[in-house]
Amino acid sequence: MEKVQKPLILVTNDDGYFAPGLHNLIDMVKPYGEVLVVAPEVGVSGMSHAITIKTPLRLTLLEKTNGVTFYKLNGTPVDCVKMAINQLVDRKPDILVSGINHGSNSSISVIYSGTMGGAIEGSLNKIPSIGFSLCSHRMDADFSLTKKYSEGIFLQVLKNGLPDYTCLNVNFPVIDESSFKGIKVCRQARGVWKEEYEKRVDPHGGEYYWLTGNFKNNENGSTDTDEWALDHNYASIVPVRTDFTDHENLKKLENLTVMYHESFYK
Repeated sequence: MEKVQKPLILVTNDDGYFAPGLHNLIDMVKPYGEVLVVAPEVGVSGMSHAITIKTPLRLTLLEKTNGVTFYKLNGTPVDCVKMAINQLVDRKPDILVSGINHGSNSSISVIYSGTMGGAIEGSLNKIPSIGFSLCSHRMDADFSLTKKYSEGIFLQVLKNGLPDYTCLNVNFPVIDESSFKGIKVCRQARGVWKEEYEKRVDPHGGEYYWLTGNFKNNENGSTDTDEWALDHNYASIVPVRTDFTDHENLKKLENLTVMYHESFYK
């Protein structure tokens, strides 16, 4: 009789291999398959889809026990996914999960997020991928509600997959389970980070700048967005595609085409 392979589950994050959110995610998925973890050796939040091209990458095996193989890498989340696929597996992972991130990745934060960079890289390789986040930056955050309800999302995707080149951005509010209203599939809210650079002086008298700022939701009244869902005690699921083309306005912008005329370039 042919031996049935367990699902191969690839796990990464952007808060580093030591982050509690990552270990909660590993605990959540390990009953369901063979788990391969490749996580950054330091926190690399805000790295988006960055890759390392000027520094040698060094992969270190930390643990191999009870169905979990755990590596750290001196790179970004996308480096971690690429390294896993290129060097560590002999078959395509059945699913990729990234997180659980310490802090929200809703709205426009998705384009800055290393957590979502890892998930998007998985989707580029046609691996069903999910980025999980809890809207708390605390290292001692309570992940119990996030784990409980993320498990159902994980199992649905493991069973049914996702469309090619699409991943899920899943965010959970910080609330007690008694106040939790459920899960909403919604769209990304339109919003921006209003950055400010705070000027400071180091002990040697040198000036430097520290990035600060606040998120501004540009559509507070829209009830179909991830920001609305989180503000009203729902977890949000936003499907994310890797195609950046603005299909809605493609036709409208055709008049920008400049017909070649030799005199135009003289």
